[in-house]
Amino acid sequence: MEKGTELINIPLMRRAVIESISDNNPLKSRMESMGITEGAEIIPLFKSPFGDPIAYGVSGSVIALRSSDCRGIIVMESRL
Repeated sequence: MEKGTELINIPLMRRAVIESISDNNPLKSRMESMGITEGAEIIPLFKSPFGDPIAYGVSGSVIALRSSDCRGIIVMESRL
């Protein structure tokens, strides 16, 4: 069985599926309300000029997240 990686490690334009979100993430409930939930597909779309935040496509929306907010979001890179 493959092991997941943190969302921040997924290259731009590569699809991934969210495996879990750490309970220690203070923004967990807010992220879930924006569609960042277990089983959702997420795609890193582009980085800001200084590399942080990163825009992600998820649940039909584009959401910008700081690298620090992505810690604890475990994803599995899609093979498609």
